[in-house]
Formats: sequence, C-alpha cells, structure tokens
Amino acid sequence: MAKARTSYVCSECGAIASRWTGQCADCKAWNTMVETVVESPGANRMSQAQHKSLAQTAPVLSLSDIEAIDVPRFGTGIDEFDRVLGGGLVAGGVVLIGGDPGIGKSTLLLQALSNLARERSTLYVSGEESGAQIALRARRLAVDAGELKLQAEIQLEKILGTIADLRPEVAVIDSIQTLYSDALSSAPGSVAQVRECAAQLTRVAKQTGVTIILVGHVTKEGALAGPRVLEHIVDTVLYFEGDTQSSFRLVRAIKNRFGAVNELGVFAMTEKGLKGVSNPSALFLSQHDSQVPGSCVMVTQEGTRPLLVEIQALVDTSHLPNARRLSVGLEQNRLAMLLAVLHRHAGIAAFDQDVFINAVGGVKITEPAADLAVLLAINSSMRNKALPRGLVVFGEVGLAGEIRPAPRGQERLREAAKLGFSIAVIPKANAPKQKIEGMTIVAVERIEEAFSKLRELD
Repeated sequence: MAKARTSYVCSECGAIASRWTGQCADCKAWNTMVETVVESPGANRMSQAQHKSLAQTAPVLSLSDIEAIDVPRFGTGIDEFDRVLGGGLVAGGVVLIGGDPGIGKSTLLLQALSNLARERSTLYVSGEESGAQIALRARRLAVDAGELKLQAEIQLEKILGTIADLRPEVAVIDSIQTLYSDALSSAPGSVAQVRECAAQLTRVAKQTGVTIILVGHVTKEGALAGPRVLEHIVDTVLYFEGDTQSSFRLVRAIKNRFGAVNELGVFAMTEKGLKGVSNPSALFLSQHDSQVPGSCVMVTQEGTRPLLVEIQALVDTSHLPNARRLSVGLEQNRLAMLLAVLHRHAGIAAFDQDVFINAVGGVKITEPAADLAVLLAINSSMRNKALPRGLVVFGEVGLAGEIRPAPRGQERLREAAKLGFSIAVIPKANAPKQKIEGMTIVAVERIEEAFSKLRELD
C-alpha cells in the first residue's frame, strides 16, 4: 500500500508547506505548522446537489435598493447569556464557544437548550459524552429536558441527515473537534477536518435557518484550537474566562456580526449549574473593613455595561539587580510605560522597587482607562497611605503626563454613584455638565494635578 502523502498546514493562516518549519513563512507565527494528509483530487468533492446549491448566484442589486431589516432574535432564558449574544440567538446564525476543559461550556448550553425546548425544537449533538452521561448531568442540574432531542454522534454526514429530518430551530454541536467527514481521510480534530465540518455546518445554517452553536476546544495558550478560519466563518465567537477552581465564570464576546463585541456576561457556578450575577461589580470589589494602602477602584466599560473593579498595587523594596514588574489582569508592557510617566512627570521613582498590580476578581482589563487607577494605587502603596474612602477614578494617561478622556464617561459616573461612591477623579473632558447627586467630581488634566488634588482631600 502506497504511503499517504502529507503536507504541513499553518493553524493560524492556513498556509501550506511541503515540510515542517518552526515559523510559518506567510504569517510569521511560530510552532503553528500541523501535519495533515494530502487528499486525493476526488476525495473532497461535494455531491452534485451541494454543488448546485452553492452555485446559485444572487442577483446584483444596488445597496440603496436593499431594505435594511433588523434581525429578529429569540432569548435563551438566561439573561447574561443573551446579553453576550447581543440580545439573543439569530435564526441561521452560527455561534462558536471556546473555553478551558471543565469551565462550564456544556453546562451552560444544556441549560439554555432545556429552556428553548419548551417552545422550540432543539437538538443536542454530543461527540464527547454518551447519552447517559448527559442525562445524569441534566438530572444533577434539575433542568426540564423532556422535549430536548439528543444524538451521540461524530460523523458529519449522519449529523447533517438528522438536522435535515428533524429540522430543529437550534442545534448544539459539542464539540467541533470531535467531528469527522467521510469525504476526508484525516483524523478528527485535524486542520482539514475542523475546517470542512465547520464549513458544511455553516452552509446548512445559512440555507435552512437553523441556529447552530459550536463548542470549540482551546490550546494551552487559551486560543481556539484548529485553523483560524474557524473564527472567521462563524457569526459570533464567545470565550469562557475564569479559573476553574473559582465559582465565578466570565463569558466574553470577541466577535459578533449581530451585536456589540466585548460584551461580558458574569455567571456563578452552583450545584444547579450556572446562574447569572445581577450585580457583577460586587464580585470585583474587595470588602475591606477600612481603607487600605495600594487599593483604588476604577470604572471600566465592558461593551455596554460599566463595571467597578478594584485595582490593587503592592510596591516593595527590590533585592534583585532588576526590579520585578508583575501585572495580573492588566497589560504588563503598559505598566512599564506608566512607571516611566510617574517618574518623569510626577517625580516619583520606582526603579529600585518591585511593583505588583492585580485586578480583583480575575477580570481582564484591556482598555487604557485603567491607567489613572494604576498610578494612584502605586502611589498609595509607596506612601503606605490609603486613598480617600468612596473614591472612584478612570482615565487614560499619555506619555506627556496628560489625562485623556474615556468613552461613555457619564454612564461610568452614574454606575459609581448608584453603588454609593462619593468622590470621582476623572479627566476634565469627561466632567458632567450637570451635577451628579451625592458625588463630588474632581476633574484633572495632568497626572501631577491628580496627585495634588488627592493630597488636598486627605
């Protein structure tokens, strides 16, 4: 028997090479070349009916002649999940959910499908667990799964046949890495299989209007396993975040063609499954009996939701030639830049100090509006003096020492006032035109001005 020919495909960009290389020649990514079997010319041919359906050409129209209609949505019965999805599921949409093993992907989807099954036809396809295992989970979660249809199958053609027969409104595939197609000879989970199975399922969703939710594995770096094209062809990409040892889970939207990106859903893992958290700001604020040095509360914006997060800083004398800089939940390179700004424009040097920064609750803050909170927390720790009680801040700090405005400043201030904060140090450009009841606004333009105003409040 002739030996099967192999090639190497980049899991990031899909580039093909005849031999393995450490770095992809096209996208320059390292260690992404995966060995795959070269398919024969006729192995990957679709049936004549599939060719015919894909060959139908839509008429060419002027953009002004196309009626813009809002996409109708339907809820899953889980408010936090609907928030991340942009208001609910869309008919014919394809959603990809990724996360670490055991973080709660299957649990959340089983709860959502059991809610949908009361009014809609649903299908749960499991390629990782048997029907008995899923039944035990449903019993443990105490969900009403009487109308939920289940299929334990990993062959793509059989799954497509089931979808064609049952015509469900919502179908969950758990997971895309376990499926294989008879049209390909490579193993399940390979780049070719994941790409082909995802493409076929997406085609079915667009042609029939079935909403398909795909569960995806992640690599040890936290990215979705398989080719990067998997994220491009779907409509919505969601990531589970959080420590599996913690009872809290965060679901973040990375891509959404039908809604806003960077929306955040907060869940608590209980004995009865995942429950939405109505006041997520309480998770990210430590409960101190009294004010402590190195702690500063900021308001971050996650999609359309303002969240209050406590930023903690610990500054200690370094006993190493190179002082350590460690940041958890915030960008580490930005910390080095902020320390340089602190020295140059505020005259506070930390070159011989170890600096540790942490965002409480395991949340990841990517927006630069956390800059001012980080600097105030560092200064508070260095002085060993707590910031005023009831203080909340936000603002981006530039290299020239200026404090730049943050988007949606009024919403941030209203959320802080609602939770009882009485003092806000904010960029001058974000100063509200009307007074906010119960809150003192301190608008500043430069970092040294912010330190000066806070000393006056002490």
